[in-house]
Formats: sequence, C-alpha cells, structure tokens
Amino acid sequence: MGAKREVELKLELARGGQQKLKGAPAPEGFAAERAATRALRSIYFDTPDRALRKAKWSLRVRRVGRKWVQTVKAGTGVTGGMSRPREAEVEVAGPAPDLTLILEPLMREGLWQLIDGQPLAPVFETAMRRTIRMFTRESDGSTIEMALDAGEIVAGERQQALFEAELELKTGDPAALFELAGRLPALACARFSRLSKAGRGYLLAAGERADTGPVNATEASLAADTALAPAFRAILLSCMDQIAGNRDTVLDSDDPEGPHQLRVGLRRLRSALKVHHRLLDPEIRKELDAAARDLALAVGELRDLDVLVEEIVEPAMAVARLGPDTALLDDDGLARNVETARLAARKSLRDQLSGPAVNELLFRLGALAHGTGWREDGEQPAATTTVGTFAVDALEKRWKSATRLAARMNELTLEERHDLRKELKKLRYAVEFFRSAFPARKVKPFLARLKTLQDVFGYLNDVVMAGKLAGMVAAVDAKPPVGPQVGPKVGPRVETALAAGFVLGWHEARAAHAFENARTLWDETKRARRFWRD
Repeated sequence: MGAKREVELKLELARGGQQKLKGAPAPEGFAAERAATRALRSIYFDTPDRALRKAKWSLRVRRVGRKWVQTVKAGTGVTGGMSRPREAEVEVAGPAPDLTLILEPLMREGLWQLIDGQPLAPVFETAMRRTIRMFTRESDGSTIEMALDAGEIVAGERQQALFEAELELKTGDPAALFELAGRLPALACARFSRLSKAGRGYLLAAGERADTGPVNATEASLAADTALAPAFRAILLSCMDQIAGNRDTVLDSDDPEGPHQLRVGLRRLRSALKVHHRLLDPEIRKELDAAARDLALAVGELRDLDVLVEEIVEPAMAVARLGPDTALLDDDGLARNVETARLAARKSLRDQLSGPAVNELLFRLGALAHGTGWREDGEQPAATTTVGTFAVDALEKRWKSATRLAARMNELTLEERHDLRKELKKLRYAVEFFRSAFPARKVKPFLARLKTLQDVFGYLNDVVMAGKLAGMVAAVDAKPPVGPQVGPKVGPRVETALAAGFVLGWHEARAAHAFENARTLWDETKRARRFWRD
C-alpha cells in the first residue's frame, strides 16, 4: 500500500468505558455496523539514539490475525486530540521490519535518511483487544472507524494500562468525525489525548512521566500566500489544543498557570471567531462565542483569585511585615478568607470541566475547522482570499477599535479602562495569529511594545479587582490579636479588614504611577510603525 494521510481523533477512556461505546445505538443521522473485537500485538522499533522519536516518526510491526503488517507514520504528534500523520502500510513476513517493502518513495527514503545506517531494535510493545465499529453518515456517506482499545503498553519491566477511543475518517468529510463524536453520549466527558500510543510508549521506555503541565498557545505557521480556509483551520486547532490541554491541567493540579492558560485559550478562540466572522454562519458563530464566554467566566473566577493571592495580597503583605504596625494587620486571617474563596472557585470549576460542556464546544470547533458552520451565501472570502490580504484588513480593524478608546485615555472610567485592556488583548491575539505572514523583524518590536502595554493595563485591572477583598473579610473568623495593642482594642475581623485596606491602599498608590506609565507606553505604541501597512 502507498502513503496516505490519516485524520484521527484520540480520546482517553476510563476503565470499562469501551463497553458503553461497543453496544451504543447509532446516533441520529448515522448508521452503524456490528462491533467486532480482535487481539492485537504491536512492536515499535527505533535506533539506539531514538532518531525516529526525535523526528516524530514511528515504525511498528503489528500482528493482525495470522498476518504481520508494518506501518510507518510521519508526523505522529497530537494537537487538540487530533492526529494527522502520513502513513504507509505493507504486509511483512514476520515480527521484524523490512524497509525495502515500503512502496511510497518519499516515506522509504525519509526513513532511511533518519536511520542513517543504525540498527533498529524493539523499544516497546502494545498488547490490547481492539473493538472496531464502522459508522456511516447517512447524509453523504462519510465513513468513520471507531477503534476501542483496552490493554497495556510494555517496555521491559514497565507496564502501563491503555484505554482509548480512536475515531478515524475513512472516507468523506472530516467534519463527520466530530459530528459523530458529539452525538455519542459516552464521549461527552472523555479527555482528549495529548499523546499517541507511540508517544506513551517512548515515555514508558525512558521511565518518564507524561507532561500534564500547562499548555501554552502554539503559533500557526502561515505564509502570506496561504489560503484563508486552511489558515483559519490551523488557528482553530491551536485554540482547541490549548483549551483541551489546560482543562486536564486544572483537573489534575492546583498550578495557577492551568486556569491562566485555559482562559487565554478561550480568549484566543473568541478573538479568532471575531476576526474571521465573515467566514462563518452568524448564528453558529454566536452560539460558539456564547459557549466559550460562559466557560471563560467560570475559569475567570478562579484565575482572578489566583492573581489576588499571588500578585496582589502576597506582595503587599510582604511590605507590611517590614513595618512597625504588623500586629494590627491580620495577614493570616486575610489569607484564609481569600484561600477559602479560591478553594470554592476551584471546586466549582472542576465540576464544570468534568461535565459535557467542554467536549461539546471542542467537537463543534473541530467540525467548524473542517467547514461545518461556514457561510454559504457567497459573502465569505475563504475561497479567494489569502492570509496576507485578510490580515491587513483584520489588524487595521483591531487597531482602530483600540485607538478609539485610547484617544480618551485621561477621561476613561475604570470600566472603560477595562474595555481598552480587552481591545489591546484582541489586537495582540490578532497579531499573534498572523505574525508569520509578515517579516519577523517588523512584527517583533510592535508586539513587544503591545505586550508591555497590556501588562500594565492588566495590573491596573488587578488593582480594581483587589476591591473584592473587603467582601471576603467577613467570610472566616480571623486569628486572635497578636502582640500588644496600640489604641482602641480591635477584634480579629477588624484586623483582617485593616490588612485588606493596607493591600488595597498600597496597590492604589502604585497604580497611579502605573497609569502614567500606560499613557507613555500608548504614546510610543501609537507612534510605532504598523508593520501591516508596509
């Protein structure tokens, strides 16, 4: 067989989760064949220096019934649960690979080049029972294979359980794959896989743990002459990857970067939908934006409290502890009040992230990335417009939105300052979406200045948020007074309130200087060369 490009969606299942999918009725709009189960044994090979792993290739030989099938994959990474490797399969005589049988010249030559004369040896194996169900979308005949795997990965003495669902497009429209996933109740709360089986196996063989840390935004590499449709798809998949990955981080750890990056991913998504609104069906865009907004509000409650603790309360109280009146400031009581609110917000967010809302959004975004929900009235420019042309117009619009507010910088209310901050974020995200379509030497100075300005406005917003401290003071009894009291006797809640007042006052004094800095930075940004106008 020659090389082909796979389109796969990989989802992690709980133990026994495959049973719910094995016998589930076909969802509306789809027909399904009966499930068939078979045992599979796969052996993965690499060079001593792991040349294939480094290049994101994999080479395996799999026992299928009485046959051995060799598979080479190039581009084995997983983004937003999706894998799109280039693949070449061929039957071989036994459990050892035979590279001379690879029919596709580019795959064969690429593999030989990576190996560079080194010996190949087994690195790990997978042993599993695979249940296959074939689904057909009745509207257009698109076919999707659902593979339910239950087994283990084995590397020497190490073993790791494996429970996974893979949906692979066999023929037709890739959007059908996401439509099917969204209509299978057993997948409503499944996590998107961050790794392929090869990725998991290599980690196990090396004795390494999978990275469950925060996921930063990945830049879509877009040339100026890239057509708009694939460019928008790449941007959406980047947003999906950031949202899905940080959903896991928030569920698995208390790392403040988890909710931070999750909120960034949702904001990037909303900006992408706004920037590309001419491509999309207006009602579908509104629905997706509303879903992202609602989720972002829940994430924002926890993120705001993380900021309150680490960037507002702790720096101010560190200064207060150096002063003579420390005994009058119940910083422990203040910390307990804020931490109580933070624990409640984290539990509430985890409850929401464990439900079906996130996957509903992600599945719809996957379908959108492949054309479902695009305008069909001839008004959308995807077919004829390139990234370079589209980006100029999009960046100019975002710039004008920011300048309209910034022109009244000295008169802005606190709410309007927050609005300006949001406009600067939208401008920054748009710049980051399209930066690869412009010369880096022109983009970098503008983006650096924009980030600095955004950071200053972010701090000003955090200071406004510090006003919430007063409402938290009464939530938890503070500790008894410590040390000799000066003046009228005060109770513990008053001492906690004094601590909150100190924090707010300290930051308000700094905020006045920060706002002066913001005005200077805006003047510099306004005078800076707008790279998209060249």
